[in-house]
Amino acid sequence: MQKPGQNIDFALKETSPKIGAGAVTGDKLSCTYDLVEQMHYLYVQVVKAKELPGKDVTGSCDPYVEVRLGNYKGMTKHFEKKSNPEWRQVFAFSKERIQASILEVVVKDKDVMLDDLIGRIMFDLNEIPKRVPPDSPLAPQWYRLEDRHGRKVKGELMLAVWMGTQADEAFGDAWHSDAATVGPEGVANIRSKVYLSPKLWYVRVNVIEAQDLIPYDKTKFPEVYVKAMIGNQTLRTRISQTKTLNPMWNEDLMFVVAEPFEEPLILAVEDRVAPNKDETLGRCAIPLQHVQRRLDHRPLNSRWFNLEKHIMVDGEKKEIKFASRIHLRIFLEGGYHVLDESTHYSSDLRPTAKQLWKPSIGLLEVGIISAHGLMPMKAKDGKGTTDAYCVAKYGQKWIRTRTIVDSFTPKWNEQYTWEVFDTCTVITFGAFDNGHVPGGSGKDMRIGKVRIRLSTLEADRIYTHSYPLLVFHPSGIKKTGEIQLAVRFTCLSVINMLHMYSQPLLPKMHYIHPLSVLQLDSLRHQAMNIVSARLNRAEPPLRKEIVEYMLDVDSHMWSMRRSKANFFRIMNVLSGLIAVGKWFEQICNWRNPITTILIHVLFIILVLYPELILPTVFLYLFLIGIWNFRWRPRHPPHMDTRLSHADAVHPDELDEEFDTFPTSRSPEIVRMRYDRLRSIGGRVQTVVGDLATQGERFLSLLSWRDPRATTLFVFFCLIAAIVLYVTPFQVVALLSGIYVLRHPRFRYRLPSVPLNLFRRLPARSDSLL
Repeated sequence: MQKPGQNIDFALKETSPKIGAGAVTGDKLSCTYDLVEQMHYLYVQVVKAKELPGKDVTGSCDPYVEVRLGNYKGMTKHFEKKSNPEWRQVFAFSKERIQASILEVVVKDKDVMLDDLIGRIMFDLNEIPKRVPPDSPLAPQWYRLEDRHGRKVKGELMLAVWMGTQADEAFGDAWHSDAATVGPEGVANIRSKVYLSPKLWYVRVNVIEAQDLIPYDKTKFPEVYVKAMIGNQTLRTRISQTKTLNPMWNEDLMFVVAEPFEEPLILAVEDRVAPNKDETLGRCAIPLQHVQRRLDHRPLNSRWFNLEKHIMVDGEKKEIKFASRIHLRIFLEGGYHVLDESTHYSSDLRPTAKQLWKPSIGLLEVGIISAHGLMPMKAKDGKGTTDAYCVAKYGQKWIRTRTIVDSFTPKWNEQYTWEVFDTCTVITFGAFDNGHVPGGSGKDMRIGKVRIRLSTLEADRIYTHSYPLLVFHPSGIKKTGEIQLAVRFTCLSVINMLHMYSQPLLPKMHYIHPLSVLQLDSLRHQAMNIVSARLNRAEPPLRKEIVEYMLDVDSHMWSMRRSKANFFRIMNVLSGLIAVGKWFEQICNWRNPITTILIHVLFIILVLYPELILPTVFLYLFLIGIWNFRWRPRHPPHMDTRLSHADAVHPDELDEEFDTFPTSRSPEIVRMRYDRLRSIGGRVQTVVGDLATQGERFLSLLSWRDPRATTLFVFFCLIAAIVLYVTPFQVVALLSGIYVLRHPRFRYRLPSVPLNLFRRLPARSDSLL
């Protein structure tokens, strides 16, 4: 049900697109590509040509191919002085925009003044065959070229022409007619692509001790520390308390690295000889390819490494033969999950080492259908325009749809599939304006973002909704359009899926050897930098601004608006307890005598028969859960402007939220104090949000927001009510007391099953902007 006060323009809307799911047709597409609307295309594959005649004075030709269909025209790149060129390029013309009956493929010779015609081939669209995957690709054929009068001329062109859909293998790499303004050089920037995040590892460097150091100043005790570097990550130990030539530290340093390992680990032992002056006593470089990998908490063997030291002799650098040593324990941690996302919106919780992965429990299928009502994001030729594409991220797999050029109502109709290993994860969608097409600014602008938590989806049900795209600007919240998605979660094993609710949310190493909050924040920042740098090197690149927006890189920054939202989330959770207190006060004050008398009777019964207390409570919770089933949410959560306090935010608070860090609004002294306040406030905000999340998870036990978790809890309540009814209360109390007070030898270091279930419950943090 929609909450009162939510702006209807910002609300989620259920849609009924003409997708293939559920349709009874003879088309193979309806069963394999069924979450999007079927789109028909005319495909023209230009492979190569041979024996093309020369048109220049020198007898050579600079050929290229022009594909014409009505007002649409696509061109291949041209080759210099080549009579047997090879293009291997595909053109796709949307059937709904075709206004001609003849397809013309023309081979031309590039010239300075006027391009010369070499020859052409004509096709009647009524005679073109239809192909639907999984049929094998249509084999290209050689066609003899003709002149303008239909006479055969010298030269042949290898082509394949067919009618297909977006399920065709050629769809992703094709030049599309709706991108006619994009030249051959820019086609790569508008194609749909699938990206994979690099495999991330934690590197643990345990610095134990050093031996036989040679200090620069032998008249005083050295103040030695170790500096470790991997790429642009630099960490250092504290100064050793043993001020000798054999200092000891026994300190852990943690880094994030990605496969393939490109940078070595560089360790330098440095001596603080004066304030702001350090001298290097020795260094060593360790390639990460040869470092041991650890899958659990068992310690690995340590090693001694020689420290290289160079001195200047007659202006030349020479290495000292006698080497100091450093004692290290270095390994790649495979038992942790490297967090590169906000923990509230994680899309993957598996450990790094593939040997520790569990089988998948389902499939997530997403149809990115269309968007409508988009706002102009830039100006081109004196008018507003938008070149929109969509990015989705789940687990290590990123997808990017093709760019629809110059359209406020783009239709993508692209379908993607992910393996699901844990339902308590979030898939994130982002819409962007492509700034790397002709007339673009060179930077992709945000249009909006959508998050969907998988645990809120019912299995095997197709959700078709139009989600509002909302973006914060210095002037306030702005709706930039709506995106239409079709989502289906398919469960492969109900038993495995329900069993997941009893497992720890993160891999075991996070509980056996937990990392501190500051460590996790720093490592997450490094992981995001590595992911954005690697994806920015892909072709076409998934640029840094896109990756940072999808990974919520600024979610830890101070915001008065978010702090207010988290505070009112806590108040909403506590409102139930406050209501119970007011109700009890009314009972005590005999506001309603009949109710008060009934409560007295119930109290006397429970005092005389205490064994009925727990069965009554669990039975009451079971009945509440069954009663709430009728009003369970029927659609996924979405960005809630009212919950986010985005609809009535003060301009000064917005100015603070969009302020740079460090601030640029005040003099030096005020800037220092202001930044310190924001840093502290950001941490308080995170704590408040975590408290609100725990309370909302408790409320979601019976809300059916996560139907599987509520089903487990409801039936547990029923079973518990029956078991506790037939078991004497004294026995239950005795066993509970013995269990709570059990010896540490009988305790397990991992979280309990109820705690694991609780941590997997959804919260309203998914709906926060």
